[in-house]
Amino acid sequence: MSLKEQLTQEMYQAMKSHSVLLRDTLRLVITSIKYAEMEVGHPLDDAEVLDVIRRDAKRRRESIAEFSRGGRQDLVDQEQAELNILETYLPQQMGRAEIEALVRQAITELGVSGKAQSGLLMKHLMAQLKGRADGKLVSQVVQELLK
Repeated sequence: MSLKEQLTQEMYQAMKSHSVLLRDTLRLVITSIKYAEMEVGHPLDDAEVLDVIRRDAKRRRESIAEFSRGGRQDLVDQEQAELNILETYLPQQMGRAEIEALVRQAITELGVSGKAQSGLLMKHLMAQLKGRADGKLVSQVVQELLK
């Protein structure tokens, strides 16, 4: 069963169990997937569906930050609940220690010696870590290790 089919099936189960938050969150994701399919002109595979879910999760994180600054705790709670649901479909994110180990390994492999080559290092790392680590965290670790 594809990820898209799994999302659809779980949405129907949420409808039957009257789980409003899960139902609405999955509906929004499925709608985002349909729009993405229209943009690319073909049905999305599981990797592309994961990209859509990542984008939706990123939007939720950004909304949480904005609502927090605006003092809207009710909206922060709603967005956080939706984000928690989306994260169940995403692969487990790597921890800082794992990222540091990979960055150190990449520095020695590529022979990177200073911040001037951080772009090369980031390109190499992000190709390797796509979807498994937050780009901001990877960039932060790279900058710290290249001091």
